[in-house]
Amino acid sequence: MLKNISIKEILKKDNINIIDIRSIEKYNDNHINGAINIPYLLLLKNPEHYLNKLEEYYIYCQYGKNSLKLCNILTAKGYKVYNILNGYEGWLLEK
Repeated sequence: MLKNISIKEILKKDNINIIDIRSIEKYNDNHINGAINIPYLLLLKNPEHYLNKLEEYYIYCQYGKNSLKLCNILTAKGYKVYNILNGYEGWLLEK
């Protein structure tokens, strides 16, 4: 089952795996503190290279739509992923 998480909930957590699936250019421009960049297509094609099924991951894109799609796919493959609601734009409004 897909799980969504709000920015407010993310801000309460420590030591979590945050993944930015936007382009490297957008990531380099700015990103959520502590996030690593794994572009959407790379993570979609080879999740086993980047994710461990025993760990939890919090995934975001610009607005939350692509991360929602990707989280649905990864959840179906057995990964523990959370979609960050409203993506990076939501983060900008909440931080």
